[in-house]
Amino acid sequence: NPQSQSRQIGAENATAAADQLIAKRCVRHYTSMANARTGGLHDKPGPVQGRASDPPRRPPPPAQSRASMLRESLFGSFGAGVLTLCGLLLIVFLLPPALKFMVLDAVWSAPDGELCRAPGAGACWAFIWRKLPYFTYGSYPPAERWRVDLTMILGGALIGWQLWLGAPARRTAALLFFLLYPIVGFVLLHGSPALGLARVDTDLWGGVFVSLLVATVGIVFSLPLGILLALGRRSTLPALSAVCVGFIEIMRGVPMITVLFMANTMLPLFVPEDLAPDRLIRPLIGVALFASAYMAEVVRGGLQAVPAGQYEAAQALGLRPWPALRVIVLPQALGHVIPGIVNTFIGLFKDTTLVAIVGVFDFLRTIDSARLDPVWSGPTISVTGYAFAALFYFAFCFGMSRYALSVERRLARSRAR
Repeated sequence: NPQSQSRQIGAENATAAADQLIAKRCVRHYTSMANARTGGLHDKPGPVQGRASDPPRRPPPPAQSRASMLRESLFGSFGAGVLTLCGLLLIVFLLPPALKFMVLDAVWSAPDGELCRAPGAGACWAFIWRKLPYFTYGSYPPAERWRVDLTMILGGALIGWQLWLGAPARRTAALLFFLLYPIVGFVLLHGSPALGLARVDTDLWGGVFVSLLVATVGIVFSLPLGILLALGRRSTLPALSAVCVGFIEIMRGVPMITVLFMANTMLPLFVPEDLAPDRLIRPLIGVALFASAYMAEVVRGGLQAVPAGQYEAAQALGLRPWPALRVIVLPQALGHVIPGIVNTFIGLFKDTTLVAIVGVFDFLRTIDSARLDPVWSGPTISVTGYAFAALFYFAFCFGMSRYALSVERRLARSRAR
């Protein structure tokens, strides 16, 4: 029927026209909304352009040379200029006398302290060279010092393997360091008659290697203990949270000397006499527990900095609480607080000098003992010994801070991607 066909065609044309009208209105509506949000950047098709009434955009700043950047940072304002001038004056007044005492007038070689006691003598570096084995090993038997060297070389190699960000099989290095190295190190240092190694009591241990031992044990155990304490403090279990809070607040509320005395005198009272820990093990336990309390607060700050959306995303992926914590939450939390973690490590490394109070011959204690030698007694000799100790601690602390800075930069680049 021609009439029915014409009616059907007319209805289809009307429907198409209505659809086009609705589409045009939708496009006009969303375009107006986009213009309201972006300031008219979608008025015209083609390249995105601003309106004629928009203020002109500033060109990118020209690249500055290092000299101009240095001048801007040192003399960019009146206050910065005053501080820079004060620093320069301080360097001018202090650097020449220090250079004269430490280098120009220094005594580099001498059989005893006679030359170092002469009027006008500077730093007595001959004292350092003569006593360097004692500073390094303490009273460890000279014939067995190769065992200390081997232990420090193995530990340094494993630590370097883990800290090298691009190293292969870093998990293997971590397993070797945490599981196998403590056993091997103890056997080498303490001795084992079954292996033909003479026994060396911890009373003879001392010097640099004891300071490094105390710092390494404190750093290695304080971080995992601090993480567990931080998680326990945030736990919903009241008993667990109360225990963790009590431990953290007690440890943070007393000085480290008190903790060392408690570990040295009271720890043997809580265990059978046959199982009483060694006199060196006791301060190691005290240092690890004390540092873990401060580390727990640092880690807790990192956990609080992780957005709640990360927890929700882990739940959306179907992860259970512990896998989500290990894979998503903890890496971000530790990345946020790298400066705080390294600052705690640096403070712990410097606090290792306090173990001398409970009778452990650390590096600083060996310097105190060596300067009392009548052959090497003198004011400049004592100053040289303490200056050498300051350089030692500065080198290690500065190295830790620079490594932490490199890790922060790498994390920042990975986040930018």
